[in-house]
Amino acid sequence: MEEKETGRLEAFSDGVFAVAITLLVLNIRLPSDTQLQDAGLASFLGNQWPALLAFVTSFLTIGIMWINHHRLFTHIRRTDTGLMLLNLLLLLVIVFIPFPTALLAQQYSHNQGEHVSTVLYAGVNLLMAIAFNLLWRYASYHNRLISKDADKHSVNAISRQYLFGPLLYLVVFGLAWLNTPASLTFTFILALFFALPPRSLLVTVEKVQAQQDEAE
Repeated sequence: MEEKETGRLEAFSDGVFAVAITLLVLNIRLPSDTQLQDAGLASFLGNQWPALLAFVTSFLTIGIMWINHHRLFTHIRRTDTGLMLLNLLLLLVIVFIPFPTALLAQQYSHNQGEHVSTVLYAGVNLLMAIAFNLLWRYASYHNRLISKDADKHSVNAISRQYLFGPLLYLVVFGLAWLNTPASLTFTFILALFFALPPRSLLVTVEKVQAQQDEAE
């Protein structure tokens, strides 16, 4: 089997994903003695719902992005400077995600008619979709960095799935200016779409993993 050259890049990326997803919990604050005396623990926890919502949303978002990153590098076997730079661009967006998510949760809890935070959140998701597309298109163009043994049907399935990603997230960005709940709902649906690949992808990933196990 073709030797895999992306080990260090994947290890570094996994570390960034892990740090980003771990730091999310820092947005959840413990109550001070004064807050406990004034309102009590139950009331304080009730007022923390925006931070808790932001934590869960960011965790799921980053987790789904990690799944997609892992899926791509099942097929990407070689690396070069261009791929590393595009991967850094993607990681830049990933580590920034907790901020617009927390800001959206905070602002929406105070003023549901305010759209600036929603636009920022949708804009970051759009940048993330673009970064993923650039990474994959660069690696898969004429099989530049793809494994020689990669299943063509699987590679084409990923390309088709990613084809309309930026356009769909652009629609979400447009909705963010008009209706926050609609924009967030569409974002959630897209996240599920990219978290659950076509069946052909699942079969191919299992096949590749089985081949790797046999080689070991």
